[in-house]
Amino acid sequence: QVQLVESGGGLVQAGGSLRLTCTASGDIVSRNAMAWFRQAPGKEREFVAGITWNAYRTNYADFVKGRFIISRDNAKNTAYLQMSGLEPEDTANYYCAYDPHHAADWLSPPRVEFEYDYWGQGTQVTVSS
Repeated sequence: QVQLVESGGGLVQAGGSLRLTCTASGDIVSRNAMAWFRQAPGKEREFVAGITWNAYRTNYADFVKGRFIISRDNAKNTAYLQMSGLEPEDTANYYCAYDPHHAADWLSPPRVEFEYDYWGQGTQVTVSS
């Protein structure tokens, strides 16, 4: 089992920045993929960004438009999502996800939920206009 704990959400004005943190614990494997998804009220959960175990590959949803950066610190079993230029449309609950099977760093991290075996509880991001 792997436990994921997110933090860093909050209320921010449009144009502001936040950094989300996801810390993993438990049966961590050295080669994995981690990702951020989000779910706004009344909408389905959607992929935001993903990163391979050594950060060789990252990928982003189109709506990120260069505003977000995903990174990780394997010594701390932690992934980050640095968000800037936030817009009210970014308001959502942000979830961290962990794929213990994605060892191939030449393949981009999965963009679909079913590839990820473990999920955090989420952290709320609210962007006011």
